[in-house]
Amino acid sequence: MRNRITTGAALGALLLLTGCGAADMTKQASPFANAQSARTVTLSVQSWVGAQANVAVAQYLLERELGYRVDTVQVDEVPAWDALSQGRVDAILEDWGHPDQEQRYVQDKKTIVNGGDLGVTGHIGWYVPTYFAEQHPDVTDWKNLNKYAEQLRTPESGSKGQLLDGSPSYVTNDKALVNNLNLDYKVVFAGSEAAQITQIKQFAKEKKPFLTYWYAPQWLFEKVPMTEVKLPAYKEGCDADPAKVACAYPHTPLQKYLNSGFARDGGDAAAFLKKFRWTTEDQNEVSLMIADQKLSPEEAAKKWVDSHESTWRSWLP
Repeated sequence: MRNRITTGAALGALLLLTGCGAADMTKQASPFANAQSARTVTLSVQSWVGAQANVAVAQYLLERELGYRVDTVQVDEVPAWDALSQGRVDAILEDWGHPDQEQRYVQDKKTIVNGGDLGVTGHIGWYVPTYFAEQHPDVTDWKNLNKYAEQLRTPESGSKGQLLDGSPSYVTNDKALVNNLNLDYKVVFAGSEAAQITQIKQFAKEKKPFLTYWYAPQWLFEKVPMTEVKLPAYKEGCDADPAKVACAYPHTPLQKYLNSGFARDGGDAAAFLKKFRWTTEDQNEVSLMIADQKLSPEEAAKKWVDSHESTWRSWLP
């Protein structure tokens, strides 16, 4: 939303979470990260709305229930691990699987620790609109995609069918899949999750066929029903070589990661973030409020918190 999933998906920001100084962490550090004896927490905000929903609710509760000052910073997936290792951010609340970074920072350097399951399982795949799948049921098998390449052409894809992706910053297997499965398609980047959503909505409004990289959980499925195209079955290790990938993306339990020093010395905030765990339905509820209903992240968090006390109360130390 995202490495292997190997991202995950994932995807550009619909809205930046507001905080005490949202910034691009690839260029600067939060003034609050690693502040000694200060009740401050710095959370990395990934650029897709599901991750923004996690941070919105965590920030709201850290500030109002535990009395912390929370800083949020936006950073791409891989640089976020570097920032976390260096203590420039304290936590990442939604990671879709970055084995190289896990090995380097969790296993070898031990500067990052796993903060537990988020409670949400992520999956990336290729999707067509359900209205097109109902008209052409065989399009949901990758072996038949070339049959529909002409119908899926766009000015951006030229003579080939278009496979719509989000942000070029997301690590995906799509170019390798197109090449290794001998598909007559071109990967076209929308530029961000927001731009990709806008394009999908426009296609749906006009009832045009499209093929897109997409992922779950994601609130857009409620607005534009989509059906997954079956790629060759995922098997452990089939995506080990990025250049030779010819299999589907896995289903990945999404993880939280904490800076090891923060995990050890972060007090109530660290304890809270380790306990933070909700469902796909919870995340989609908040995401929908932010992305579709245009509530601010704080407003969406407040609305969810007000109606789900039985869920979040158990996260408090």
